[in-house]
Amino acid sequence: MRLRAILAVAVLVTGLGTVTAEAEAEAQPTPGPVIALGAGGFDFADPEVVATGLDVPWGLDFLPDGSALVAQRDLGTVVRIRPGQPPVQVARIPGVVAGGEAGLLGLAVSPRYWLDRWVYVCFTTASDIRITRFRLSTPQTQQVILSGLTRASVHNGGRIAFGPDGLLYAGIGDAGVASNAQNLASRNGKILRVRPNGGIPADNLFPGSPVYSYGHRNVQGLAWDPSGRLFATEFGQATWDEVNVIVRGGNYGWPIVEGPSNDPRFRAPVVVWPPAQASPSGAAFTNGTLFVAALRGTRLWTVPVGASGQVGTPVAELVGAYGRLRTVVAAPDGSLWVATSNRDANGTPAPADDRILRFTTGERQPPPAGRAGSHAVDAAQP
Repeated sequence: MRLRAILAVAVLVTGLGTVTAEAEAEAQPTPGPVIALGAGGFDFADPEVVATGLDVPWGLDFLPDGSALVAQRDLGTVVRIRPGQPPVQVARIPGVVAGGEAGLLGLAVSPRYWLDRWVYVCFTTASDIRITRFRLSTPQTQQVILSGLTRASVHNGGRIAFGPDGLLYAGIGDAGVASNAQNLASRNGKILRVRPNGGIPADNLFPGSPVYSYGHRNVQGLAWDPSGRLFATEFGQATWDEVNVIVRGGNYGWPIVEGPSNDPRFRAPVVVWPPAQASPSGAAFTNGTLFVAALRGTRLWTVPVGASGQVGTPVAELVGAYGRLRTVVAAPDGSLWVATSNRDANGTPAPADDRILRFTTGERQPPPAGRAGSHAVDAAQP
């Protein structure tokens, strides 16, 4: 347990006689070091390194026992991580074909894992992007949830996450073809929303389609605030990277606009950065703060968000400290896990890379019982 800042307390000395200098010094508590906490109350100066030697960790989610599953992009493998223990490979996903930005990408644990034991992954094959699910007891048996999405060496997106409605969301890039984003017949350049078995929810705006929002270039981060608002991070082309608040059926403008716009046809981003400061990938929401992992920007952006959804001024943490950051996840014990991405051919790996770092706000707590990671227990199906 780390000592936090100790407030100096004035000591009042009363009574007869003389208090010696030695006794007075002994009576005065000595102030400890002041620890400056970052946004969300996390101590970003003192991380615990929970894993080293990983190969481009991409998707990350938690099992009910508090251990984490991590997808390694270029190897096509899933490892299980427990703090204080070396990573253990638990699955090799059949059919993964890596190269460029392609490979084994997003990973999500079912919000009803204690009942159904499903783990979901998004990856590129030789011919498409697909989402499958499997059980750790039989990882070679994959059940296809979505398939046939156009793959490329760039702009595959790939982040998947369960929302508070119990449905599966997927950020899918435009596969390097910008016109895909505005074409509702294409599932690329979109955020998709499906039932856990791949079925189309009845309240998706476009009947029979998994498309939830469109006009996206390359979404790689999905996170919900306590009110159920969905925030998504998006890579821009050359001018602006974005954070958007996603609404059902919303059009976010790519490739007609990039970044802020007054065009009433499109929804404007709530945060923008120049790509050199961001290239935003994973996102997480906890403690009133949206956290965004930045690749080219080599930092963790912290964005305060009020109860009514108002967005404050972003503040950068960890600038240049650990290189490229790919994924950030709020753990069930209240800590924040951050994965580096320095072995993805664009970084300069340190000897221990790639790493997963764990940041805390105070005493470490065991994971709560009966929940799969930070997912909502209610997985109602509309």
